[in-house]
Amino acid sequence: MKRAAKQKNKIKPFTPPATRTPPGRLRSRFDAATLRRLFIRLFQPDDLTGWLPVKRRGFYQRVFSPLVVLWYFIYLRLEEGRRLYDVVTDVHQGGADNLEAKGKPRPQRLRSWATTSFCKARQRFPLTALAQALAVQAQTIRSWAQDLQWHGWNVFLLDGSTVRLRPLGDIPQHFPPHKHRRPDRQYWCLVRVVVCFCLRSAVLTASAVGAITVGEQALAAQLIRAAGPQTLFVGDRNFGIFRILQVVRQANVQAVLRLMEVRARKLVGGRKLPPGLDLLVRWTHSRHDQLEPGAATDPVDGRLIVARVERRGFRPQVLYLFTTLQEAKRYPAHQLLELYGWRWHVELNLRYLKTQMALDALTCKSADMAQKEWLAGLMTYNLIRAAMLAAAMEAKLPVLELSFSAAKSQVARWLIAHRLGSAASVAAWKVLCQGIARSRHPKRSKPRPSEPRAKRHFDNSFPSLWGSRQKARQQMKKNRVKR
Repeated sequence: MKRAAKQKNKIKPFTPPATRTPPGRLRSRFDAATLRRLFIRLFQPDDLTGWLPVKRRGFYQRVFSPLVVLWYFIYLRLEEGRRLYDVVTDVHQGGADNLEAKGKPRPQRLRSWATTSFCKARQRFPLTALAQALAVQAQTIRSWAQDLQWHGWNVFLLDGSTVRLRPLGDIPQHFPPHKHRRPDRQYWCLVRVVVCFCLRSAVLTASAVGAITVGEQALAAQLIRAAGPQTLFVGDRNFGIFRILQVVRQANVQAVLRLMEVRARKLVGGRKLPPGLDLLVRWTHSRHDQLEPGAATDPVDGRLIVARVERRGFRPQVLYLFTTLQEAKRYPAHQLLELYGWRWHVELNLRYLKTQMALDALTCKSADMAQKEWLAGLMTYNLIRAAMLAAAMEAKLPVLELSFSAAKSQVARWLIAHRLGSAASVAAWKVLCQGIARSRHPKRSKPRPSEPRAKRHFDNSFPSLWGSRQKARQQMKKNRVKR
């Protein structure tokens, strides 16, 4: 009997899929004509006026109305290198005339070629309206497809990162730089961000922003509390702590989290954890754990899964997973391991945000504008993901097999050529979807080798600049006087 029980609980070594792509294809709820219309409405929301604060009559009836400002937030992020002057040039060329057909055309109303009016319009645009537009945009895109759930759960991937800012205006007060052992070398201000992606569609559903002094766990707690029903979060070892489980229980959602070996062994009294273990455990916090304010401190029941992961060309690795899904028959261990293996896509999506959307470093002069630029970049990312989702459903392909960079360039050209898509026919929309569907990731016969996290720099004859430029100018003047 004991031998049979051991064989029953034994888990075979898990081999992750070579492509790391969730199986199955998404089916569309709408036809091509409806998807084209819904895609255009993503940057022309009807509820935008309801998200704006109540102002005096005629406050928003300007050349740069809120709807036009929202579009040009996205316009600046569609292609890297665009400037504010390019926005004014596009307005003079009639690029925003299809958004609102009221009164005279904008090229006749906008007489100046200066960027002052657009800069003031960006400052007037409320930050809460951008956050609300991002949430509605993500919900709308996910409603296009069927079969987004995994065993009845909406699976979301959690991860965090940082964004650099120059210390201009009030930015150092809201987002101070990271502490350095030499204060004269502190320059870049850092913004800590935590994002949440949909597993199947890769759409960014929510984001939390804070200073570098705020931990990723605290920001992730904000996203978990705001999650809807039937939600399952997947996180790495950074989120495998008791504090996150407190919020998960409080929000009535589920989680699959990776644990450190030391923390996993404490759940079973400190004994060794052989691979193949699948136990029901009760997690009780210790005096060293940081607890979530306002959440219950009762023990959390769940499952501890230990598995040995084998992948060709890499060293074997042992994973320690904790999940609140306690039904082993309904949620087998090998399926939970495969689900966690798909978590790698959040790293790829963050790379797209930083490299393709140029969100790794923002050039703003205020903390409020920095958050607006971040949210505008996320909306632009979702806009491209929406076109990729429509193309994948039309071609009956997994959306994660398509190239993001190729889709970005095609969507940007399509929007500008067809005047924000309003003048585009259904045939032109199908041509765009076919072009995106042809841009697929290459199927490699051999796994790519791991690359060192290092960067090669060009030789520069100029010394490095430490501290502020104002102090550097003063020092330069002193050196000239001495000469």
